[in-house]
Amino acid sequence: MPRQYFELFDDLHIPGRWELGVPVDEHEARVWTWLFRRGEPVDIKGQLRVPLYGPGRPLDFSLAGAAVPVVHAKVASILATLAPADVQLIPVQVESQTGSYFILNILRVVKCIDDAACEEVKYWRSEDGQPELVGEYRVVSGMRIAPSRVGGAHLFRPWGWPVALVVSEEIRNALERVGATGTKFEDVTSPGA
Repeated sequence: MPRQYFELFDDLHIPGRWELGVPVDEHEARVWTWLFRRGEPVDIKGQLRVPLYGPGRPLDFSLAGAAVPVVHAKVASILATLAPADVQLIPVQVESQTGSYFILNILRVVKCIDDAACEEVKYWRSEDGQPELVGEYRVVSGMRIAPSRVGGAHLFRPWGWPVALVVSEEIRNALERVGATGTKFEDVTSPGA
């Protein structure tokens, strides 16, 4: 049986949870969040900080600002162990927190979306006025991926749809075993896998 894959979401339905703002550098300048969606290592100088947009219960996994994954050290340890080639962990100070947190930069982008198994897919076309996006996904609803196209990746972003974070069943199981807070998973394995 092929490995299952799950889209990893920030669970927004946790009562009293915190809300993280956009990461800033040591000069209080916002960090361009698209840097963390390219699937490439990022070279950051100095200490990054994540302000609290809404104070509340700290979580082990959250999306800061414009969907930048921020993880507690216990989640970072699991990811570094199970997917060392797939992640870059960038230390970050979360406002008013003493624990160790990291920005999770996912280094793998995998062309694996199973268009036929998704509820709906639309691609950017030249007439849409975004020439740099032509050929990439404009809409992916009910995303499904083909495990046969994933290779050995345990944590990745699907090519053309960088808003999604996908983890293997091994990572999902490990995060559930340690009770990682803030995580929500949805099976995205194509039924024809």
